[in-house]
Amino acid sequence: MYKNIIIAMDGSENAKKALDRAVVVAKMNKSKLYIVNIIDTRTWANIEAHNAETLQQEAEVFSQSLMDSYNEAELADIEDVNIIVEAGSPRTMITHEISRRVNADLIICGASGLSKTARFLLGSVSENIVRTAECDVLVVRHQ
Repeated sequence: MYKNIIIAMDGSENAKKALDRAVVVAKMNKSKLYIVNIIDTRTWANIEAHNAETLQQEAEVFSQSLMDSYNEAELADIEDVNIIVEAGSPRTMITHEISRRVNADLIICGASGLSKTARFLLGSVSENIVRTAECDVLVVRHQ
């Protein structure tokens, strides 16, 4: 049985399908559900400081609107739902920091939120989660 489930959200269709699956698994296991969105700060490395601050504020607004958009009715049957929005690298924040902090025993994520080109150049977050997570991982594909 899973007690602490992380669902990694980025707004993609794969992530939405993963959230649907996370809700089912959390209900079956009576688990805590942690909906996680990481604002990827790596893209700000070469931006001037004043532009980076504006970009970060816009990213935070987007992230919060993304988190607010999830259907509360779907989540209502889950006793303990937590929303975590943080800035950093999704590849390390999810598996190294947040999963340890919440004692995750399952991470659920979409297959990929990236375009094929970005996935080729960077690798996907889901691939990294599978490689580095210390707990079980479920990768959900949108079909």
